[in-house]
Amino acid sequence: MATPFWYNAALVLLKPVYQWRIKKRAENEQQYQQEYLERFGPFQPPKNLDTIWFHVVSVGETNAAQPLIEHYLKLGHPVLVTNTTKTGQARAKSLFLRAPYEARFQAVYLPADQKHLVQAFFQKYQPKMLILVETELWPNLIDQAKIAHVPTILVNARLSEKSAQGYAKVPSLTRPMLLGIDQLLAQDQASLARFQQLGMSQSQSQVVGSIKFDIHAPQGFIEQAKELKSEWQLSNRKIVTIASTHAPEEQLLLDAFKDQLQHDPSLLLIVVPRHPERFDDVYQITQNLNLNTQRRSLNQAIESDTQVYLADSMGEMWLWYALSQACFVGGSLNSPGGGHNILEPIALRVPTVIGPNYFNFQIIVDEFVAAYAVAVGQDAPQIAAMLMDFIENPALAMQMSENADAIMQKNAGSLAKHIAVLDRYL
Repeated sequence: MATPFWYNAALVLLKPVYQWRIKKRAENEQQYQQEYLERFGPFQPPKNLDTIWFHVVSVGETNAAQPLIEHYLKLGHPVLVTNTTKTGQARAKSLFLRAPYEARFQAVYLPADQKHLVQAFFQKYQPKMLILVETELWPNLIDQAKIAHVPTILVNARLSEKSAQGYAKVPSLTRPMLLGIDQLLAQDQASLARFQQLGMSQSQSQVVGSIKFDIHAPQGFIEQAKELKSEWQLSNRKIVTIASTHAPEEQLLLDAFKDQLQHDPSLLLIVVPRHPERFDDVYQITQNLNLNTQRRSLNQAIESDTQVYLADSMGEMWLWYALSQACFVGGSLNSPGGGHNILEPIALRVPTVIGPNYFNFQIIVDEFVAAYAVAVGQDAPQIAAMLMDFIENPALAMQMSENADAIMQKNAGSLAKHIAVLDRYL
């Protein structure tokens, strides 16, 4: 069923705004040109045809899809990944654009969802399957996949009540889009029920759990962390990573840690802002607080007197977690927040603290909180105190890691269920 006229007309009207946003977030002209061409054509030449195409929005969805992508690359299948954000693309490339996968892997931006662009993209790349991750639904993308006879599967699907209410307001768009999906594999029963209420077929949708629990750290980052620990002489440092932060989280947490940093020269904060356009702002915050700061973007090493290391790079989050003895996962102390994925540091057995606003990951986080497998602080001073507790009390840190590990083991297995369904379409 063709997408509604009003939707396609709206895309034409919004195109100049979209182009302006691409230009605004580009760091230079070359970056702007690359993203513009990948969004609006002419598209990059395909490395491979007959690929398994994964569409993931940003970092979180890329991380969720990591074990699936890795599985098919290991089997020798060519894989195409499209992203919507710069950080998502950087993460995908850091994970897979390297040996032994480089020849079989390609990452580009998803074209704008205009019919002629999506049609041209399918003709150029000729994928054999389209796998959408979590809630990444684009009407023309799904419609053109149907026309091209490319099976479309929504994996690790989740849908919050708020998002479901938004989709329900445009049934002429939502219902045909969901009917165009060949299989929907939901994380939980609540998400499945919401998708089905919006029009998803019951016979083509099921709960298989979250593949996020099957996550593991790439060995390359673990090895790199060992090398840096030795090279930067970090064995006697107390290292806390403040990850995926949004404004004003860095300011609040650096304020909360300032006295501790001044009185304990062994303490080191690694700060990893979520969005690259904020890197310079966060550096300015550290300067205003007179904190001795080195920057990853300048290839600076952590020195013996470094108090803050600004990890202003993309695609290296595993590395910073692997160096940590405790961490805070951001997007949960700001307002309205919503939170980010806690399972990466947990997979590395790093005690994890978050703020109170984690509704994007409510079901997952609640299970960990109930088992004292993740800690929730209500404000920056309390979060800083909790993090220092884990650093100063190894027995407490170990107990939390063991609690978290038990939950990870209990929930593992979704990956195998996803693969069993996907293989039917290959």
